[in-house]
Amino acid sequence: MNKKTEKKSAKKNSQLVLRLDKDERDAFVQLCNQMDTSAAREIRGFIRQFLKDHQAE
Repeated sequence: MNKKTEKKSAKKNSQLVLRLDKDERDAFVQLCNQMDTSAAREIRGFIRQFLKDHQAE
Protein backbone atom coordinates (compact mmCIF):
# COMPACT_ATOMS: atom_id res chain seq x y z
CA MET A 1 0.00 0.00 0.00
CA ASN A 2 1.23 3.48 -0.77
CA LYS A 3 0.90 6.35 1.71
CA LYS A 4 -2.18 7.82 0.02
CA THR A 5 -4.03 4.49 0.15
CA GLU A 6 -2.97 3.88 3.76
CA LYS A 7 -4.24 7.31 4.80
CA LYS A 8 -7.63 6.79 3.13
CA SER A 9 -8.16 3.30 4.51
CA ALA A 10 -7.14 4.36 8.00
CA LYS A 11 -9.64 7.20 8.02
CA LYS A 12 -12.67 5.55 6.43
CA ASN A 13 -13.00 1.93 7.38
CA SER A 14 -16.72 1.34 7.75
CA GLN A 15 -19.84 1.34 5.61
CA LEU A 16 -23.47 2.15 6.27
CA VAL A 17 -26.00 0.40 4.04
CA LEU A 18 -29.47 1.86 3.73
CA ARG A 19 -32.50 1.34 1.56
CA LEU A 20 -34.44 4.17 0.00
CA ASP A 21 -36.78 4.81 -2.87
CA LYS A 22 -34.99 4.60 -6.23
CA ASP A 23 -36.51 7.88 -7.47
CA GLU A 24 -35.36 9.73 -4.34
CA ARG A 25 -31.89 8.23 -4.62
CA ASP A 26 -31.60 9.12 -8.30
CA ALA A 27 -32.82 12.69 -7.69
CA PHE A 28 -30.34 13.09 -4.80
CA VAL A 29 -27.40 11.79 -6.82
CA GLN A 30 -28.36 13.98 -9.80
CA LEU A 31 -28.62 17.09 -7.62
CA CYS A 32 -25.27 16.33 -6.00
CA ASN A 33 -23.70 15.99 -9.45
CA GLN A 34 -25.20 19.32 -10.51
CA MET A 35 -23.73 20.90 -7.39
CA ASP A 36 -20.30 19.37 -8.14
CA THR A 37 -20.28 17.20 -5.03
CA SER A 38 -20.85 13.53 -4.31
CA ALA A 39 -23.74 11.85 -2.56
CA ALA A 40 -21.32 10.17 -0.16
CA ARG A 41 -19.70 13.49 0.76
CA GLU A 42 -23.08 15.08 1.48
CA ILE A 43 -24.27 12.14 3.58
CA ARG A 44 -21.01 12.14 5.58
CA GLY A 45 -21.50 15.88 6.15
CA PHE A 46 -25.06 15.30 7.31
CA ILE A 47 -23.93 12.61 9.76
CA ARG A 48 -21.13 14.80 11.17
CA GLN A 49 -23.49 17.77 11.62
CA PHE A 50 -26.19 15.57 13.15
CA LEU A 51 -23.70 14.18 15.68
CA LYS A 52 -22.41 17.65 16.48
CA ASP A 53 -25.94 18.97 17.02
CA HIS A 54 -27.13 16.07 19.19
CA GLN A 55 -24.19 14.92 21.28
CA ALA A 56 -23.96 16.05 24.88
CA GLU A 57 -21.21 18.53 25.59
